[in-house]
Amino acid sequence: MYQLAQINVARMIGVNIEDPVMKEFVEHFDSVNQLAEESNGFVWRLKDEDNNATGFNPFNDEQVIINLSVWKDKESLEHFTYKTFHVDFVRRRKEWFQKYGKAYYVLWWIKEHQYPSIEEALERLEHLQKNGPSEYAFSFQTAFQKPELDIEY
Repeated sequence: MYQLAQINVARMIGVNIEDPVMKEFVEHFDSVNQLAEESNGFVWRLKDEDNNATGFNPFNDEQVIINLSVWKDKESLEHFTYKTFHVDFVRRRKEWFQKYGKAYYVLWWIKEHQYPSIEEALERLEHLQKNGPSEYAFSFQTAFQKPELDIEY
């Protein structure tokens, strides 16, 4: 009945995605996106006509990029994030990105066959930053179990 949504937000060191400091990161967009889409448990990801999410600019700030996706469960997303070559980009994050608030990503449960909007995802991230983890917004370290019954927030 439920699947896991996630958004991560990053403020680049470069002035925009074309900045030379971002070159190596950008060169791997396609391979990382393909890996995600081929991963067990992958459901959906936000993407533009260029097959990535860098064209979305919800903050009207060219230094900020987002990644929004949906997964079957926490274990699937965790495996992709930390057990594939994607982890190299997580480990090297400081080479390309500045610190982004108290939390730069958030997880939450959504009903199957529904996809979150950017606005909803950013509201959940803001909630986590201001209030800490809850069933409404959490992290890998503070994850809440998949709901067994319908929930309303």
